[in-house]
Amino acid sequence: QVQLVESGGGLVQPGGSLRLSCAASGDISSILFMGWYRQAPGIKRDMVARISSGGSPSYAASVYDRFTIPKDGANVDLQMNRLKPEDTAVYYCMAQIAAGLREFWGQGIQVTVSS
Repeated sequence: QVQLVESGGGLVQPGGSLRLSCAASGDISSILFMGWYRQAPGIKRDMVARISSGGSPSYAASVYDRFTIPKDGANVDLQMNRLKPEDTAVYYCMAQIAAGLREFWGQGIQVTVSS
């Protein structure tokens, strides 16, 4: 089992920056990937960025030049720069473990980009 606690988020103006943080606990030695997903109303949940246990990141095309996913041990952040209104969504932290490729999710955190 892996527990995920997210923090950060809130309201930011277009063009601004925001940083989300996710702290994992539990069976962290078995984590293969950690990442951030987002879901806007009426839209399916999509991957924003994820990083392997070895530190290799991957990004959605819509954010690759604006977001980064720093990782420090069992903690992973999402640094979001040059935010746009279309980045508005609930952001979820995810961890995938080796056993059965199970996924664990955080509770979600709201990010609103608006003037």
